[in-house]
Amino acid sequence: MPALDTQQHFMQLVTMKMPFGKYKDKLICDLPEYYLIWYHRKGFPAGTLGSLMASMYEIQLNGLEYLLAPLRNKK
Repeated sequence: MPALDTQQHFMQLVTMKMPFGKYKDKLICDLPEYYLIWYHRKGFPAGTLGSLMASMYEIQLNGLEYLLAPLRNKK
């Protein structure tokens, strides 16, 4: 599967929902920080989902959630 370009990747953060677990159907961008930290320690899932979760972890870690606001408004 080809890698998504950056714009598509970030758009998926605000549109893709968690497919399983405690936060099933919650947008990736709305996952709580402690949940992403837990996955960071455990290992993110493979594929697109894991890549998105890892990106969201980094965004939250660095306090950059405000960067997603314009994309939230686009959807």
